[in-house]
Amino acid sequence: MAILVTGAAGFIGAALCERLLARGEDVVGIDNLNDYYQVSLKQTRRDRLRTAGGERFTFYEIDFADMALLTSKMERHDISRIVHLGAQAGVRYSIENPHAYVQSNLVGHVNMLELARHAQVENMVYASSSSVYGGNTKMPFAVEDRADHPVSLYAATKRADELMSETYAHLYRLPLTGLRFFTVYGPWGRPDMALWKFTDRILRGDPIQVYNNGDMYRDFTYIDDIVAGVIACLDNAPADDDQEKAGGSVKPHALYNIGNHKSEHLMRLIEVLEDACGTKAELEMMPMQPGDVHKTFADIDAIQRDLGYAPTTSIEVGIPKFVDWFREYHGR
Repeated sequence: MAILVTGAAGFIGAALCERLLARGEDVVGIDNLNDYYQVSLKQTRRDRLRTAGGERFTFYEIDFADMALLTSKMERHDISRIVHLGAQAGVRYSIENPHAYVQSNLVGHVNMLELARHAQVENMVYASSSSVYGGNTKMPFAVEDRADHPVSLYAATKRADELMSETYAHLYRLPLTGLRFFTVYGPWGRPDMALWKFTDRILRGDPIQVYNNGDMYRDFTYIDDIVAGVIACLDNAPADDDQEKAGGSVKPHALYNIGNHKSEHLMRLIEVLEDACGTKAELEMMPMQPGDVHKTFADIDAIQRDLGYAPTTSIEVGIPKFVDWFREYHGR
């Protein structure tokens, strides 16, 4: 019996696979290794997993939006559980290339639901996003809040994934858990994220672009805390008992926020980053970008109550760890 992880060469996917392999699981990873950011980073993450897992790790370079290819590859394996993390990521890129999001996040998600249904998996955990809360002003964001006013296509596709999943939980009693991730960061992170861009430019001595003139807040969540939450959900499928789950479903479908339960001011993040880099940043103040939101803040009461989730890593601890990794990875 194996666990299937999509987006296995991605930031969260690779970290999850590493943790699953460390506890003795057989893992099948798939990723299309697209060039949204440098492919070499994804290839290095994949190669690390091959070294760590040996014969217990199988990798396929495929696009899960291709149902025929996905099915043919997965027929070779006895898949018991799925963690579907693969997606076209990024709020701003969805404005430039909307069709990539339709193909990966909508078509691809339906394909994974169909695969899970026919394989009769014990549980499928899938990635949603804090972006589904759109321009909500009530803080912190709770899974019971309305999420029907997205401000980016990326957010709209993630909310659509949740709704499609609810349908499959209803029609086929398929156990599903959707996770609304809040700004994930840490070693082996993504180059399109602000922390990576800031670190790179500060160490080069270049100015950093600070949007909304620095008046931004994010619930920054360290990768180890994210992975702990994903595994807790993977190991505890929602019951088909007609009882209300987190997020409001009475089907075997739960929705959880995974965040640090602390909304950090962007300028505070920059201060911590400057200390970790050992140099001051030159700031280029910019207006708010289309599709962005002013503030995110995760209410994690539901996942704490149901699964004992308890993030432990502050930005004062996590950011220096990222900077140390960044310097080593780039030989700086």
